[in-house]
Amino acid sequence: MAGTISDIKKLEYDIHKYSSYSSSYLPENIREDNPANQTSRWSSNTNTPPQFLILKLERPAIVTRIKFGKYEKTHVCNLRKLKILGGLEEDRMMLLFEGGLRNDSVPETFNLKHRTNSGELLPIKYIQIVPLLSWGPSFNFCIWYVELLGIEDSIFILSNLRKYNMLREIEIVRLFLKHCRQQGYVRAFNALQEETGVRLEDDKMTELHEILVNRGDFKKTEEMLIDFIATGLMDDYLARQEYKPQWSLQLTPENEPRPGRRGGHQLIIDPQTSTIYLYGGWDGNEDLSDLWSYDVRTNRWTLIHERSEQLDGPTPRACHKMVYDTSSSQIFMLGRYLDSMSRTEENINSDFYLYNTVTRTWFQICNDTSQVGGPQLVFDHQMCIDVDKQTIYVFGGRILEPKNEEETTGQYRYSGLFSYHISTNTWTHILVDCGHPSASSPHVESIRSRVTHSMLFHHKHRKLYIFGGQRGKEYMTDFLIYDVDTNELSNMTPEKNNADAKNVPQSGFTQRATIDCEKDEIYVLTSLSKEKERRDLNLNSFWLFSLGKKEWSCVYKSEHSNGENCYQKNQSTCHEPCPRYAHQIVYDSTNQVHFLFGGNPGTNSNVRLDDFWVLRLEKPNRDNILRYCKYLLRKQEYEEITKSDPLAAILYLQTKLYDIIDHSDPVQLKEFHKLASLLFKSDSCTAAGSDGMEPTSLLSHSLSGGGGGGVVCSNASVGSANAGGVGGGGGGSKHKQPPSSNDDEDDRKGEANQAKVMRVESPKASTTEEADTSSISSMSSSDCSSSQTNASQSQTKAEQDVTAAPSSMVLVKSTTDSNDVVAPRMGSAAPDTIGLIATPSTSRGTGASRNRAADQQFELKIRRCLLFNKLVDLLPEPLCQPKKNISDFVLL
Repeated sequence: MAGTISDIKKLEYDIHKYSSYSSSYLPENIREDNPANQTSRWSSNTNTPPQFLILKLERPAIVTRIKFGKYEKTHVCNLRKLKILGGLEEDRMMLLFEGGLRNDSVPETFNLKHRTNSGELLPIKYIQIVPLLSWGPSFNFCIWYVELLGIEDSIFILSNLRKYNMLREIEIVRLFLKHCRQQGYVRAFNALQEETGVRLEDDKMTELHEILVNRGDFKKTEEMLIDFIATGLMDDYLARQEYKPQWSLQLTPENEPRPGRRGGHQLIIDPQTSTIYLYGGWDGNEDLSDLWSYDVRTNRWTLIHERSEQLDGPTPRACHKMVYDTSSSQIFMLGRYLDSMSRTEENINSDFYLYNTVTRTWFQICNDTSQVGGPQLVFDHQMCIDVDKQTIYVFGGRILEPKNEEETTGQYRYSGLFSYHISTNTWTHILVDCGHPSASSPHVESIRSRVTHSMLFHHKHRKLYIFGGQRGKEYMTDFLIYDVDTNELSNMTPEKNNADAKNVPQSGFTQRATIDCEKDEIYVLTSLSKEKERRDLNLNSFWLFSLGKKEWSCVYKSEHSNGENCYQKNQSTCHEPCPRYAHQIVYDSTNQVHFLFGGNPGTNSNVRLDDFWVLRLEKPNRDNILRYCKYLLRKQEYEEITKSDPLAAILYLQTKLYDIIDHSDPVQLKEFHKLASLLFKSDSCTAAGSDGMEPTSLLSHSLSGGGGGGVVCSNASVGSANAGGVGGGGGGSKHKQPPSSNDDEDDRKGEANQAKVMRVESPKASTTEEADTSSISSMSSSDCSSSQTNASQSQTKAEQDVTAAPSSMVLVKSTTDSNDVVAPRMGSAAPDTIGLIATPSTSRGTGASRNRAADQQFELKIRRCLLFNKLVDLLPEPLCQPKKNISDFVLL
């Protein structure tokens, strides 16, 4: 029986190629695993990329994993960053992995991409390892040992090779079908589709192309797009858009009570009633014991207890932690900070409280959790609750000790991971801190504890996510995952949280984290560092970690600098919170907003804040993308009307386009005013001597040649005009009027603004290391628009190509847009041939003049085709034509 994906074995390989090697550190050394031998490694002779090793398998195989061995000690030449490519041919490889190794002696194994984007297994024969950065930045790259794991069963691989090649064949046919349709080769298109049975795209997309590009029925196109959006076809595109942060100061009436200035307090939220609870903190002079509630719906604070200790509640405190049990409407509170003078034997007890929000009563669960198997008195720890299993998890924090003991040892102790089962009132010590006396025992599991970290519980994944923090003077950068059901502790891939990288939150800065379990997203607000030497970087930043993609992205960075307004009662002059620490933030998952209160701005030991902020993370919705699509369609229809009936165009501008613009938005209003200028720019082109209207600046460039001369006018979509000339075969001349600098700048920004005015990001060009030609979704996408600047720069080169190429056919490769296609220029070409970078044949016959009507129709279809591709980029790739073109693979 042929092999299966579970039949994984070690694969043999040879060193096929390498960039360089240093001294006796030959590439062949990576085939032997000798961790005690410092010479058993490959070392490049430089630390400047590109350095690489190419491994060649004996036969094609499905390579699923790669293992890296290491030296027995940490080493500066270990690879902090690398990427791995693979393919059947050494000059056509795709990215299989990108990451890095930890700088330790423990071997690491990584999963490699071994399926195409359509799900088929991916056979490869060549593996290229590309070092990017070593742990010692000034040291060469070293690889100690490499082991490849996968399947090489010949029958199994042959079967998958056939599937892979069949998918490649289908993709080739689809690329040619796309080319034929774009160039107007109708008979070739129909014949190829009938012969192969391959469909270019989903029937919906074919109908959209027919209605928009061929018929120019904008009303019907708009109806189709409304249906697409209503049925969710553009939801995936909307989900991929980046968040736009919106901070707002939550002001309450001056005559109503509200919490005063403080830091080190706690906030928790009841997501079912949208009620926030605040307890305690330090106001700059003393600890507080007041309990407040805030109703999100009514924007009102309520003081529940001013002194909770008078009602059997906890004493004044700061740096404590709370969790909310939605099943019982109860708050649980643990921990606090004590200054050195208060750390006496009788005071250092870890009291544990609950508060019932329905009966408004306090209850002390335990006077000292350390006496019943729980943690000692800690501060700067973290707590999470698993409501389904009625379990509270407590991790980290510094253990407070009597003053004389702390002064004697001079070292801090940290708490491990504990769980508390609510219904049985029992504690369990799950993981001890690595510094605990029992941690050295082989039967005891330990963890590196810390303070000022984050810990979140995902009730669907059933996992705790722990990241960041500080241990002594060390800033922690690891990202730990603890499965509460299997008790398995693992570490997230290190390259996703490299502390020195710009695309991850900075370590050592105060961080506050929340989680949205429905979206699989973690949010982290980093702010002011407590360390004085790091306060030169005191900016707020808000980060998102996608649990699906395992990637960090920065949503927001502050433009705010500390000022007097931040510390005054009236902070309406601020548009965003100032950097701080000892603040708190909670997430209202129902309304999908964050609330931030108070903190320490770090400017004065006695100054605390009482500002209350709301952070909304907004993405474009269906209404936004519908307005965007309508704007594109109506803008195109308006431009077409301006060429034939200026009076009707004015009426269309005042009604259809006027209705789709938000006139309170200055950006949208500016774009609307620019559209009106098209009417006057059209006149200027005619006055310049043009015998017909030419395409706008969305067209990358025009090619000219053949008999007959004339002037080409190019109208920018935002109103600028360029006039150029076409030289005839019999010594004709060219005339080009350069655009003004201001108009040229508007041209470059016009296409981006089209999306921004509708609050939707236009599709951006995305490049990959190597296109996976076996599936649609592997193709890179691009924006369909090209800037006027790039267009003018490429025009001269294109004209040179036309002059130098044979007269039977000219292929011109676009350098401005991966969606542009090659344009055949043949004497027999149909006048209405469609192409994105196509130029109509100007040589209908020797000395014949340009057919004005045919050329106008040709350019009209070019614009519609560009618009069609813009709309296609908003729809799911499996429904659409390939993103690439045959021209992407043609080099002349």
